Amino acid sequence: MPEVEPTGGRLMVLDTPSLYFRAFFGVPDSITAPDGTPVNAVRGLLDFIARLVTDRTPTHLVACMDRDWRPAFRVEAIPSYKAHRVASGDEEQVPDPLIPQVAIIEDVLAALGVPVLGAEGYEADDVIGTLATASARPVDVVTGDRDLFQLVDDARRVRVLYTARGVGRHEVVDEATVTARYGIPGRAYADFATLRGDPSDGLPGVAGVGEKTAAALVTRYGSLTGILAALDAGDTGMPAGARSRLAAASDYLAVAPRVVAVATDVVLPAYDSIIPAQPHDPERLVELADRWGLTSSLNRVLTAFAAASSRFADLRP
Repeated sequence: MPEVEPTGGRLMVLDTPSLYFRAFFGVPDSITAPDGTPVNAVRGLLDFIARLVTDRTPTHLVACMDRDWRPAFRVEAIPSYKAHRVASGDEEQVPDPLIPQVAIIEDVLAALGVPVLGAEGYEADDVIGTLATASARPVDVVTGDRDLFQLVDDARRVRVLYTARGVGRHEVVDEATVTARYGIPGRAYADFATLRGDPSDGLPGVAGVGEKTAAALVTRYGSLTGILAALDAGDTGMPAGARSRLAAASDYLAVAPRVVAVATDVVLPAYDSIIPAQPHDPERLVELADRWGLTSSLNRVLTAFAAASSRFADLRP
């Protein structure tokens, strides 16, 4: 059943790269525009949005994008950060048929009236972090990236709709979910991930410290700051093996938190995130629908938007 939020509504924040990669690999590449251009990622993303808006009934919607998939401040701190994904220079390894679809996605979302937000020098995760922490209303972060579990905050009503098993089978992640899955306090995911590391992002973690040890340390000392304070104080309650491993990783631990933590202070342009009752640019949307063969998917999005807009018409100026 769709969820109905109180008058203040709910903001849905899309990790757009996560979703369009999932769409690209999940929707057959036989889905093409009239001219033969692949549009499987575009069609898939639009269908995801229609499904999410229908099922979760947000009142506000923002699509976040990478403007720098490997920011300099993270690479300077940890040179291995996402290094295994580099194609050449600063370019990310992206399947050739997906590359032109990203621009189409941005064009279509703009014509619909969905804000597409990114910031030079930052990843989509940082824009998401900024929006989630600044919002005065509840927030649903839609992503397949567990790094964003660090944003879960029951007090501020921020949760993650985790799409690892598919958008239609997404998991609602709150603090209790994080605790149940990792055995850590619900808002300690970033510290836990710093210790454990993440090969998918090129983060080495503390050598010899796996999930169980990382969870035990975070649970006992509350945070990475607490762990390091106990280490400096010579806490005899800390296992000798953990003490030696943490001491050996001191250089890594001095810089890793800045790499792992999403930014929450990205400067963003003005935007209107309320779900539009009508497309922002109907003529452009028709043009894009015809050119790229998107009519059926766009109709599903427009139907979902119209239902959301009528349900929460009192929020519109």
